[in-house]
Amino acid sequence: MTSSRTRTDPIVVAGAGHVGLIAAIALAQTFDDIISIGVVPEATDKRTTALMMPAIKFLETIGLWKDIVPHAAPITTMRILDGTSRLIRSPAVTFAANEIDEPAFGYNIPNTTLTSVLSGALEHSGARHVAASATHYHATENAISVEASDGSMFTANIVIAADGRSSLAREAAGISARTWSYGQTAIVLSFSHTRDHHDISTEFHTEHGPFTQVPLPGRRSSLVWVTTPAHATELLELTHDQLALRVEERMQSMLGAVTIDVDPQSWPLSGLVPTSFARNRVFLAGESAHVFPPIGAQGLNLGVRDVETLLETLPNDGSDLGAQRAISTYNRKRSPDIIARTGAVDALNRSLLSDFLPVQMVRSGGLELLRAFSPLRGFVMREGLRPGSGFRFTRKHAAQEH
Repeated sequence: MTSSRTRTDPIVVAGAGHVGLIAAIALAQTFDDIISIGVVPEATDKRTTALMMPAIKFLETIGLWKDIVPHAAPITTMRILDGTSRLIRSPAVTFAANEIDEPAFGYNIPNTTLTSVLSGALEHSGARHVAASATHYHATENAISVEASDGSMFTANIVIAADGRSSLAREAAGISARTWSYGQTAIVLSFSHTRDHHDISTEFHTEHGPFTQVPLPGRRSSLVWVTTPAHATELLELTHDQLALRVEERMQSMLGAVTIDVDPQSWPLSGLVPTSFARNRVFLAGESAHVFPPIGAQGLNLGVRDVETLLETLPNDGSDLGAQRAISTYNRKRSPDIIARTGAVDALNRSLLSDFLPVQMVRSGGLELLRAFSPLRGFVMREGLRPGSGFRFTRKHAAQEH
């Protein structure tokens, strides 16, 4: 390492959730002095995370995937079924990864596995970890000082704000955020079943939100059941056996008899989008930069793209990482992706809740187009995995035909 390279250190990564850990591990492979500040979550989060193939390929490049894959289940097929009782019902649509020459769309992973693998990798990454929360930031023209809850102080060149939806670092940078509530609650649990899932994830669209089953290894699946707060409260008061019957009934017994094997948890649904994604030496990543409902497996996948973009954006030639050029580049690269994904998920969720007949007709017609027209289906699948890839494939295919 040259002295000019290390002149820009340290980089402080605020937050030790999944995105913060991935950012610290990845940045430590390029930069000398990475400080990770945050308390790693305890292994009590019973949720799972569906990582799509582009995110998995990035985890492969930084050496993490080999320790995760033994605990993960592939998602080779995704189905959308209309579970409503409305007058206009949408057709069933099936998306198969082999249609776009992928072995799988992604893998479903228990959050406890992700936390364990990432925290272990951090210990061997060369990054310095401070098991405390960042409590105060003060930016100057050339640096940003960070104070932690254990009294330690750091002077950083830049801060990567992976400290969640209530980000102090985002606030300190003067970045405001628009937030909203959906008036919905997600019930999250895992269950065993008597029939094989065949690596198929099924999303039932209901009047109150999506009911999504995602494969886990063996005859097990995870479930995200989005519903009204009142219905969520009712479900949480049921015994495991009573809840299992409700889940089986909602799934029309497609996976046979159900046994709840992870206690249900509930999460209110909300959305957040900031006015910018980098400012005053602070770069946003993860939920400090985007929050939306658990639809379409976008949350952590967007967070991984934040980290990828950071690595593409930050100069490693010794120049100032917090210079306006880097700030502008990161904003330019992340804004279209995050705003488009947030808008698409918001529109889909609201269309499910709408009883307005024309909205139902548009949604049903759109799903029928996807079902019947394979080029459109392939385009949507590619775009769902990585923004722009559907357009690139279409242009390449058109050029080959000419």
